[in-house]
Amino acid sequence: MPAFCAYGDGGCLVSSPAELSALFCRGGAVQQRKRALVAASAVAAAAAECVRAAKKQRQLPLPLPSLDALPDECLFEILRRVPGGRGRGASACVSRRWLALLGSIRASEVAQAADTPALPDLNEEFVMEEDEDEIPAVPCVERVLEGKEATDVRLAAMAVVAGSRGGLEKLAVRGSHPTRGVTDQGLSAVAHGSPNLSSLALWDVPLVTDAGLAEVAAGCPSLECLDISRCPLITDKGLIAVAQGCPKLMSLTIEACSGVGNEGLRAIGRCCTKLQAVNIKNCANVGDQGISSLVCSATASLAKIRLQGLNITDASLAVIGYYGKAVTDLTLARLATVGERGFWVMANAAGLQNLRCMNVTSCPGITDLALSSIAKFCPSLKQLYLRKCAHVSDAGLTAFTESAKVFENLQLEECNRVTLVGILSFLRNCSQKFRALSLVKCMGIKDIRSSPAQLPLCRSLRFLTIKDCPGFTDASLAVVGMICPQLEQVDLSGLGEVTDCGLLPLIQSSEAGLIKVDLSGCKNITDGAVSSLVKAHGKSLKKVSLEGCSKITDVSLFAISESCTELAELDLSNCMVSDYGVAILSSARHLKLRVLSLSGCSNVTQKSVPYLGNLGQSLEGLNLQFYADIRP
Repeated sequence: MPAFCAYGDGGCLVSSPAELSALFCRGGAVQQRKRALVAASAVAAAAAECVRAAKKQRQLPLPLPSLDALPDECLFEILRRVPGGRGRGASACVSRRWLALLGSIRASEVAQAADTPALPDLNEEFVMEEDEDEIPAVPCVERVLEGKEATDVRLAAMAVVAGSRGGLEKLAVRGSHPTRGVTDQGLSAVAHGSPNLSSLALWDVPLVTDAGLAEVAAGCPSLECLDISRCPLITDKGLIAVAQGCPKLMSLTIEACSGVGNEGLRAIGRCCTKLQAVNIKNCANVGDQGISSLVCSATASLAKIRLQGLNITDASLAVIGYYGKAVTDLTLARLATVGERGFWVMANAAGLQNLRCMNVTSCPGITDLALSSIAKFCPSLKQLYLRKCAHVSDAGLTAFTESAKVFENLQLEECNRVTLVGILSFLRNCSQKFRALSLVKCMGIKDIRSSPAQLPLCRSLRFLTIKDCPGFTDASLAVVGMICPQLEQVDLSGLGEVTDCGLLPLIQSSEAGLIKVDLSGCKNITDGAVSSLVKAHGKSLKKVSLEGCSKITDVSLFAISESCTELAELDLSNCMVSDYGVAILSSARHLKLRVLSLSGCSNVTQKSVPYLGNLGQSLEGLNLQFYADIRP
């Protein structure tokens, strides 16, 4: 019996192949002939299809040659030899690939390509072209990208086009596109095409990292001003790269950059010997080591220092006081961990001999004792601005003015322990060079019940600002007029309690002639005071602001049109003037207003348009905001 074997054919058991062919030899021959016929027909069909495809291919046009088929290396060599800025700018518009390659070409590589003679195109007719040297070059000095316009594509295109004119000199990127914002690639294009870049500002650009800043440092060795604000991905590594690649850096501003710490500032101080101004704000990782290293290294050149919202202590102020021999401007704001001892040591170190301007805001360490030491050991101090300094009182001002011999300008804002008694004592002992006094939102400035036996006389004071001090009324204003006869500029905005009775003595006692007067928000001032003002000082007045003085009518405009000959700016916003008053102003031949504001004047209508047109020869600015009746 023949042996059976398992043959995979649907799982059936069949005999061996040899016996199977013998048993069914006749049927097998028939099957083979059928298979041969099917194979022959398939070959013929395939041959016919090949013939039809060949005919169809001969009928289609051949693809045109394209530069896009070249690899980046070859296309780079071609693009860097494109002559002229117009040619490169046109090439940048072809595609993003071309733009990216053009942005990667350094200025030095373009210069090398220019030395290579270009081969003439024999297929084109010869046309005489203008010599590029005869066309006046317009340098791309400054460019600004803001908001949604700030993208890598725009930045790269700007850099490519500007590259033909020597590149950008100043660049500011303020904000960034939400999905296609500026990244390291855009900064790289700027660095390659603008070797003469001197100023760079990056505000709210969250995608730029240390790599982009390193590209700028490597490609822009002439960088002098760097301003970085709210760039979270920039760290000490980026600042170190700038320090090593930009030795000419003169101004550095870093704000709200959480990645920046002491190491970056130490590198800046060590390598940038020409640094003149530094502004560090709200950087949580910056401490005493960074500030001290920076100040110690840049002793000879550092003139302006601004420190705000930092975790520094008395040690940093001591270093500034000892090493700040070139410092002329010092701003300290919101330094919660700096105490009275820090300010006292800073002054007593006797290094701030050239300090001229000092600005202190919300620092609990500034007290009467600190203020006295500053005046004693800073002999060149001319301007002092104190804001929200709760520990400064009349005693500190008195001690200050006894030592400040060349002092010129005092500004106090929200210093509520200072009173009029302290101000009068200050004016009694101030130097003959004192020219400006500003009191803003000082709740302690109130009328005093009894005046001192001997009032001071300050003939040097020229500029007086008493703003938003609700306790300051007519009685105090009359005293001011008596002791300050040489005032030229007066700002009394926000003094709602002042009336004509207080303003008239000030007007009458002024001997020099008032030039600028701001009475905005003085709602009790009437036409009588304004008429007296312009009659007494009409030949010197150049700017008058009466915004919000609801009792001012056309009577004041009539007095202005008759008496004022030098008035250039007039603000009548929210006053009760009408079309008749505007007509009076337009009829004044000698009045040459440059800026006029009639915002919110409900009595001024469409009828005033012809009269406003008569003012057009000299008028440069006109405010007609919130009008329903006047149409442009």
